[in-house]
Amino acid sequence: MEYGCNDRVVLITGGTSGIGLAAARAFWLDGASVSIVGRDRVRGMKALAEIAGCKDPERVVFPGAKEGRETFTAAERIKEENCSDIDLPENSALERLRFIRADVTKQADCRMAAVIAAHYGKERIHILVNSAGLYQEKRIEQVTAADYNRIMDVNVKGTLLMIQACQPYMLPHGEEAEIPGSGSGGNLSGETEAAQALPGKKDRCIINIASDAGIGGNYGCPVYCASKGAVVSLTRALALDMSPDIRVNCICPGDVDTPLMEAQLKAAGDGYTKEDMAAEYPLGRVALPEEVAHVICSVASPANSFMTGAVVPVDGGLTAIG
Repeated sequence: MEYGCNDRVVLITGGTSGIGLAAARAFWLDGASVSIVGRDRVRGMKALAEIAGCKDPERVVFPGAKEGRETFTAAERIKEENCSDIDLPENSALERLRFIRADVTKQADCRMAAVIAAHYGKERIHILVNSAGLYQEKRIEQVTAADYNRIMDVNVKGTLLMIQACQPYMLPHGEEAEIPGSGSGGNLSGETEAAQALPGKKDRCIINIASDAGIGGNYGCPVYCASKGAVVSLTRALALDMSPDIRVNCICPGDVDTPLMEAQLKAAGDGYTKEDMAAEYPLGRVALPEEVAHVICSVASPANSFMTGAVVPVDGGLTAIG
């Protein structure tokens, strides 16, 4: 599926698994230059292999796994002799796929990630997807200060810090600040042509991943709900502050079949199953990460350049219940 994001520079936090990984693959297949951000180099290497199409990323050997580099491309790290059973993309496509090791809760790491992504994007970042997130189920009487800080640090502070770090590279500057046809002597026809050319030329967007729990709440996870509610409000505020240069929108998925959900089910023990979760949805199932990734790419598309400040549920009808 084509989203019109070819040649765009995309930075995705939480890109080594789940929704972030699925979005990274969708953008990359669309022709974008994609940098995924995560804390673990080995997970980053495996994620690059998975995005590139290796059916068994676990067996792909990446030389120099512990050599301390903060960033590398799929082209630099995938040994093709270990993927002889599949057709890997040409090297130029693999060069468009990069891992950056960074912790979104640390301001210096966020700035470094933005600098690296912008460096390989000719000092531009077109699309930022804040997908890094933590989930925890604890009733309010069980929540500790450490629990609160851990969830808020990743889900809220990490989102804010990454936006701060990327903003300078997303603002129009140089020749991009010029609006075609805006000089003296321009006529109505020229202004119309300029307006038509403007979205495709200058469109920049930030997409924050919140949750249906940030819209309507949920049982047994008040801090998580609070953190995602904060992301929703942050999105709306920044959509106003960053207009007209940068669009800011928010995707609110319901339960998605990801490693995060697997960890949730494991922590719940025998409390509930995936089938129990699916039964709560009008569509009778949980989402696939690719389904949420499709919405992310659609919102990021220049075709949606009039969309900002939107909070989009992707929840199988859950929030429609009220």
